[in-house]
Amino acid sequence: MFGNRPQELFVKICGITNLDDALHAVRCGTDALGFVFHEESPRFISHYHAAEIVRKLPDHISKIGVFVHADRKFIHEVVKRINLSAVQLYGNEGPDDLVNYETSVIKAVRVGEGFDVETLRNYIVDAFLLDTHQKGQYGGTGKTFDWNNAVRAKEYGRVILSGGLSPENIEAAVRFVQPYGVDVSSGVEASPGKKDPAKVKEFIVRAKSIPMDYDEQEDEE
Repeated sequence: MFGNRPQELFVKICGITNLDDALHAVRCGTDALGFVFHEESPRFISHYHAAEIVRKLPDHISKIGVFVHADRKFIHEVVKRINLSAVQLYGNEGPDDLVNYETSVIKAVRVGEGFDVETLRNYIVDAFLLDTHQKGQYGGTGKTFDWNNAVRAKEYGRVILSGGLSPENIEAAVRFVQPYGVDVSSGVEASPGKKDPAKVKEFIVRAKSIPMDYDEQEDEE
C-alpha cells in the first residue's frame, strides 16, 4: 500500500457505510476508503457489511480498517475476512505492540494541547495519521489542530493529515503541511455516516490539484 508512488497526494475517504458512497468516491479519484469497526462511532460498519462492499471495489483502491482499542486477534480476523490493505489503530499501543502485523499499519495519533511529537520517535509503522484530540471521539471530530505539529511529525515518518478537513480548507492544509496524504470523514458528509456526493467530489478534486513539493529524503523512504 505504501510503496513508491508519483508525487501526488494520497486521499482517503473515511467512515464509509454503504456501497453508493464507496463507488462514488472511487469514481471521483480517491486512493483509499476507510471502514470504522468501532461500535460507538456513528460511522460504525460491521465487518460483514464491509466485506460485501469491498468485494465490489477495484483492486487498486486501498481498503483501510479503523479500530479503537481493539483486540489484536479480532483485528487479524477482520483483516483476513475482508482482505484489508491496512489497519488504522486508535489506542494506547506502544511501539512493540505494532510489529508483526500481516498488513500495513497506520498509527492514529490524537493531537491536542501538550502534544509531544517526540512520542512518535520509537514507532516503526507505515504512516502516522494525525487527528484532533476530542474526549470520547476517535475521528470525525470536524475540528482541526495546530498543523505545526503535523509538519514536525514528518521527521518520524509519513504523515496522513486528518481532523476537520473539508473542501474549504484542504488547499490551505496541504500547502502548509505538505503531508503524504489526507483523510476526511465528517467534512464531506450530509449526515453522520452518509456522504454528500458534491462535497466528496469537490474535496478530492481540490486535494489532487495541489502541487506537491516533497523533498528528496521523503521520496527515498
